[in-house]
Amino acid sequence: MSSLFVRTLRDNPVDAEVPSHRLLVRAGYIRRAAPGAYTWLPLGWRTFQRVENIIRQEMDLIGAQEVHFPSLLPREPYEVSGRWTDYGDNLFRLQDRRKVDYLLGPTHEEMFTLLVKDLYSSYKDLPLWLYQIQTKFRDEARPRGGLLRGREFVMKDSYSFDIDQDGLQRSYDAHRHAYIKIFERLGLPYVIVSAMSGAMGGSVSEEFLFPSDVGEDTFVQCTTCDYSANTEAVRVGAATLVDASTHDPARVVDTPDTPTIQTLVDLFNDRPDLRRQDRPWSATDTLKNVLVNLRHPDRRREPLAIGVPGDRDVDMKRLEAYVSPAEVEPFDESDFASIAALVKGYIGPGALGSLNSSGIRYLLDPRIGIGSAWITGANESGRHVMNLVHGRDFVADGMIDVAEVNDNDPCPACGGPLSIKRGIEIGHVFQLGKKYAEVLGLSVLDNNGQQQVVTMGSYGIGLSRAVAAIAEATHDELGLRWPREIAPFDVHIVIAGKGDDDTTSTANSLAEQLDFAGLRVLLDDRTGVSPGVKFKDAELLGNPCIVIAGRGVVNGVVEIRDRILGTAAEIGIPDAVAHILDFHVNNTSGQ
Repeated sequence: MSSLFVRTLRDNPVDAEVPSHRLLVRAGYIRRAAPGAYTWLPLGWRTFQRVENIIRQEMDLIGAQEVHFPSLLPREPYEVSGRWTDYGDNLFRLQDRRKVDYLLGPTHEEMFTLLVKDLYSSYKDLPLWLYQIQTKFRDEARPRGGLLRGREFVMKDSYSFDIDQDGLQRSYDAHRHAYIKIFERLGLPYVIVSAMSGAMGGSVSEEFLFPSDVGEDTFVQCTTCDYSANTEAVRVGAATLVDASTHDPARVVDTPDTPTIQTLVDLFNDRPDLRRQDRPWSATDTLKNVLVNLRHPDRRREPLAIGVPGDRDVDMKRLEAYVSPAEVEPFDESDFASIAALVKGYIGPGALGSLNSSGIRYLLDPRIGIGSAWITGANESGRHVMNLVHGRDFVADGMIDVAEVNDNDPCPACGGPLSIKRGIEIGHVFQLGKKYAEVLGLSVLDNNGQQQVVTMGSYGIGLSRAVAAIAEATHDELGLRWPREIAPFDVHIVIAGKGDDDTTSTANSLAEQLDFAGLRVLLDDRTGVSPGVKFKDAELLGNPCIVIAGRGVVNGVVEIRDRILGTAAEIGIPDAVAHILDFHVNNTSGQ
């Protein structure tokens, strides 16, 4: 370790928000090079390569073949697919000395499609599965969490090419099964959830999520059936139709000093002339109208109004997924000032909609069914309207399912209560279908001699994110705790003597024997460093087996610690190698 390029830190980096970021920097695995970009140091790169090897082994086992594309890509294929524009500000664009446009690859669907188009022309060439492990670039507005969300990151992306949907299903199932094996070998707990395809396109889409409180993804699991989905993919069924004639006529009422939904509800419950006879009013009886701006890839800015029940807010991540590739931006004071029909705090359906005074497109949550009555803004300062009926008194331009999903909401599959959790996306599989093949002209002759557009699947794993996710899943208060298949070293030997006693020779002998036996050994032979610092560093670095050659050597024993379980035992020096080898075998998952 005296020659290892590493410096451990006692203090957390000031910009580190999550445990994996703090520990990977403190343990000398990574170093920030730029916002959202990290240098892999020797310990980190060894760990990364072990993750990479597992992924490569499992992809090779299913018959996928590895290729490698450049990161610097031409503009033309992405312009044909529309993603030169659709990616908006997330795309790193550049020009060469001749002013020719290029991009840094954010993903490689276009390049895979064109490669197969260039070389294959018959159904006899299919199915075909290709993959690469490659650096990707996306200009994230807010890189965070160290390796969890960066501007430069490494992905394994693979693509399947089939003649029909049945073939695609077989390819999808094979990749899905391979992913299960990969994450089991990585020691990563995961859930598989239904997801939105988003800008990728296609029909079927599933995410592999590592459940974690620091995750950016929110997902639901049904407590009754096996339904699970990213909240972006949860769909609310249309509300039951109500006979509008059962409601009283709409009525505008004075509602001063009601800046919130709760103050509005309280006023309606406090005033005798407004109280309900059957039950108290609640937030679920109010219609909240939320305004945002959409920034389209062509830089066009469009205001959008969304009506949701007052007990819910618009989930901005769900909205972003729904309107992609457009980006969601706030509707600010200058926007209100520019549209006279809008009375801030009292906006109602009367002013919204493409045919009404504001001209703002108006979309409603599915819970706001035809014939349902609401309390909402009257488009006058200090006034609301009650008994405003959808379909009788107002209409919208369409529906949009982007309201927050709450704990105990009914499951779309069985009606049971949903439970909401957070997670880190570690893998994503798509059935792309014919989207990219059609636009880029990938077709082959079928068995009848007719041109047939190829159907595709896409399958991604974030390698650099996986390293961070494993750190999140396994760390403790002392530092990292790598699973045996991932750790940079199998054994970390600490010389805890004075340097001129038998501890050094014992440690060196054990290191030689273990190295000869095929284990990867890190020997802490640093001089001028106290045993206490060495112990802390060994715990921080997180290799699975720690061997202490210290005071016990004089009595013929060394201490062997299991970093994962937190156990320790004194073992006779003659038996130490056999004990460590047995420890290694019994604590390594099958390959």
